[in-house]
Amino acid sequence: MGSFSIWHWLIVLLVVVVIFGTKKLRNIGSDLGGAVKGFKEGMKGATDDADAAPAPPPQQVTAAKTSDANTVDVEAKTKS
Repeated sequence: MGSFSIWHWLIVLLVVVVIFGTKKLRNIGSDLGGAVKGFKEGMKGATDDADAAPAPPPQQVTAAKTSDANTVDVEAKTKS
């Protein structure tokens, strides 16, 4: 019950080919290869993004204080 010999693997391969057919196995192989290629490109893009300098945070916009008589500060207004 150790490792399988070459004859075991050839029989398994023959059974798989008979069940699925060569055309379907070729399609599965090309789909798997495309998925691996896409994964590698995605990982490469992720490492490129990580190596790039992070963008500075956006600056906070503050309103300038004006001493206009018509401007009402809602938090400061209280009824006396």
